[in-house]
Amino acid sequence: MLEVEHLSFSYGEVQVLTDVSLRVNDGEFVVLFGPNGHGKSTLLKTICGLQKPASGSVEYNSRPIHNLPVQKIVEMGLSYIAEDRHLFPDMSVADNLAMGAYNKNARAQERKNLAYVYGVFPKLKTLRRRMASTLSGGEARMLAIGRGIMADASFLAIDEPSFGLAPNLRVEVFRNINAIRENGASILLVEQSTPIAANYADRIYVLEDGRIVFEGTKDEAMASDDVREVFLGV
Repeated sequence: MLEVEHLSFSYGEVQVLTDVSLRVNDGEFVVLFGPNGHGKSTLLKTICGLQKPASGSVEYNSRPIHNLPVQKIVEMGLSYIAEDRHLFPDMSVADNLAMGAYNKNARAQERKNLAYVYGVFPKLKTLRRRMASTLSGGEARMLAIGRGIMADASFLAIDEPSFGLAPNLRVEVFRNINAIRENGASILLVEQSTPIAANYADRIYVLEDGRIVFEGTKDEAMASDDVREVFLGV
């Protein structure tokens, strides 16, 4: 489904990503771990068209997308969910979700996707008239993910969904993301470190200093002392 090949990116003279290659197969839950500031968010943004690579390629369903405009990439089914959520604070939950269905494909599926979002996140239906500014951290994260689904996405690139959340809310958010995967979506999820995310992962990558330094299954990650201790916390 998604193939990243030899991707590099720099901010001016600062090299952020170097020769990064990864893949996410159809229906997979892939987790990308790495220290803060080592290029994880930059990689997601580059994959989703918010930044253009210096070299390398990104293909989605065997079609090159690294030179396409963001709007076209969204219409193809890729949705980027940022760490800082980018909600509209003075709009209701329902209106924030409606804003996610802005592309032409999503508008045609808006009612179906809204029912699906409320099925995965029933609390959002209860809160649908509340202003986004009044939500808790966990509720706001659910809303951001729900809005990504409203774009009629089949591929979600999710940046640090557990950031700032209490442990019990982290469990709930990851369980809900996995439910989305079980319904057919593919997931590429970025985290700094958490064993909860690894529990759901089909495969794990580790990015350090802008380079992929590990790729493998959860069992292979557990067999690596560095990955197990630093990123899985065990």
